[in-house]
Amino acid sequence: MRKEWLEKDYYAELGVDKNASQDEIKKAFRKLARKFHPDNNPDDPAAETRFKEINEAYDTLSDDETRKEYDHAREMGYFVGGPGGAQQYVRVEDLFSGGGGTPGGAPQDLFSGFQDLFGGARRPRPQKGADMSGTITLSFHEALVGPTKELSVNGKRVKVKIPKGVADGTKVRVKGKGAPGVNGGPAGDLIVKVHVGSHPIFGRKGKRDLTIDVPITYTEAALGAVISIPTLDGSSKIKIPAGTQGGTTMKLSGKGVETAKATGDLLVTLHIAVPTSISDEEREALDALRRAENGWNPRAHLGM
Repeated sequence: MRKEWLEKDYYAELGVDKNASQDEIKKAFRKLARKFHPDNNPDDPAAETRFKEINEAYDTLSDDETRKEYDHAREMGYFVGGPGGAQQYVRVEDLFSGGGGTPGGAPQDLFSGFQDLFGGARRPRPQKGADMSGTITLSFHEALVGPTKELSVNGKRVKVKIPKGVADGTKVRVKGKGAPGVNGGPAGDLIVKVHVGSHPIFGRKGKRDLTIDVPITYTEAALGAVISIPTLDGSSKIKIPAGTQGGTTMKLSGKGVETAKATGDLLVTLHIAVPTSISDEEREALDALRRAENGWNPRAHLGM
């Protein structure tokens, strides 16, 4: 159970009901993310902090299993020492809501009992601190390089080394940068979720492969050709065999994403482009081609 789960109401931060569906949670997150995104609020520390808070809330609530754990942690109760050694039942939400000198305005001796339960006042044991979470957004090209970014955690700036070729949604663990340990225990870890922006022409498939859609002419497909296509490091030539069909995918080995373990491939999917307007000369040539096809029917196997 993470300490921040007891202190933060992620549903309230996103402005949704506790019984909200995943679609409602996603819709609320996207609306707030657009409003508080650093690109839309340059030099606004308050907006940056709010953006990180809603990302933390969404990272927890968007995963069904993590959401169940969070709900359980908020709802579960504990028996703690009360006045005169009596045992009293207290819910976490009661302890962390309301006013007063202690969380939730709980009696001081009751809250002390709660602290004793988790701090091990009678038999102190070292406990690892809670893990903390954060998010970092990278451009497509930044993700390929693997930069070092800084993240604000509890007012401190933490450097996070992003692995080269990181994919969208990857979680990077930074050991010892979470909440402080208890009774001399080690600090928790910082878990950073990485969001990677899209590219105008390249897509990602899996961890290392890149994809690209390339249009070719009818004559290039029918007669074959050698064409140039863009790659991350410039361009490469590929040979299109005569009779290539639309939707065919060709592979350029080693032209994908480079990671610490291997380099992926570039998957080139060919699409036959049909012009929306043609000249009189082109029309005459196409008419001649149609006559030369001598009744060839590519749909014959369909019984048409």
